[in-house]
Amino acid sequence: MNALHDFFLPKQGSTLAPGIDNLILFITGINIFFFVLVAGLVVIFITRYRRRSENDITPHITHHAKLEVFWSVFPLVILIIVFFWGFHGYMRSQIAPGNSMEIQVTAKKWVWQFEYPDGMRTLNELHVPLNKPVRLIMSSEDVIHSFFVPTFRVKQDVVPGRYTELWFQPTIHGVHQLMCAEYCGKGHSDMLAKISVDDEKTYEKWLVEGDESMKTMPLPELGKMVYENRGCATCHSIDGSRSQGPSWKGIWGESAKFQDGAAAPVDANYVRESVLEPQKHVVQGFEPVMPTYKGMLREREILGVIEFIKSLK
Repeated sequence: MNALHDFFLPKQGSTLAPGIDNLILFITGINIFFFVLVAGLVVIFITRYRRRSENDITPHITHHAKLEVFWSVFPLVILIIVFFWGFHGYMRSQIAPGNSMEIQVTAKKWVWQFEYPDGMRTLNELHVPLNKPVRLIMSSEDVIHSFFVPTFRVKQDVVPGRYTELWFQPTIHGVHQLMCAEYCGKGHSDMLAKISVDDEKTYEKWLVEGDESMKTMPLPELGKMVYENRGCATCHSIDGSRSQGPSWKGIWGESAKFQDGAAAPVDANYVRESVLEPQKHVVQGFEPVMPTYKGMLREREILGVIEFIKSLK
């Protein structure tokens, strides 16, 4: 049964998933039952009551009261069951437990930003503790996005100008895929994030130090990982092509010209300032659309970005 379930549906990664899956499988089973019943009756009637000669006349039948009551009441009972089953699941998914950990989620073209209770922020990477309820308070800075995690069976629109919420309690350790399920522009298909479900000890350690690999990874490789996972690739190319922001290829040691007419060499201080205070100096020909990464990147991650830009000769 589990193998059949896993064939049709993603793994169940939250406490909400079993109830949702059971309803889906029930409705699917009802659909299959009635499809087989109707198709079977059609075949039987075609075979049994087909005209064999010009003299064959089907007997005139007015109605069958018991059958008519049955095919009216039985589907009604099924619909009532599905309604209350679905309503119960909906209410359960809408009301988060009182002890839920709250995380602020901001969606914007084309990244997910998460802010934890202690004020730390991350982009396109969410860490949550195993078997602990998590409540997300979500808003959008531009257009409608949709927060969708298939393994958790949660999906909620993120709307500009208002807050929406959802909650989940993860039950499977490991990495789960978050995606945007509402078309939001050119970078829609790249608006992905990873949700890492950690045991409590690992989660607390991550809040302070980050992943173990982050502390041992060579700085250029770490910078490349930040580039790919923290939304940098959305606006900055590494092949010289133009995008929302300046390309990183070959800029190290060059002079950057700003909209106010000033200029500065592209060195470690320039990169650090651009990451933490991107609106202070905006490069000519580009719009001031870059968000600040202050509080989102650890010091070693910023150093990694610097070394990665250095390597792009």
